Amino acid sequence: MPEDPIAHSELAALTRRFEEVAEKHDREFGIIKSDLTAVRLQIGNLDQKIDRNQAQIIELLTQLVGQRPDAG
Repeated sequence: MPEDPIAHSELAALTRRFEEVAEKHDREFGIIKSDLTAVRLQIGNLDQKIDRNQAQIIELLTQLVGQRPDAG
């Protein structure tokens, strides 16, 4: 059966479009992944700051009460 030049051309065009979309999705996924990494770092920094603030609050409350919280 001889090849159909129109079908071959259409298949090539569809393949190119598929590859272009796949490349675009890969780039966009990379950007999203990078953004999520940045958000994770920011959340980690916020967690550390919250932990420090909570420790300071506990220390101040302990001084007000005059007892150590772990002294029972």
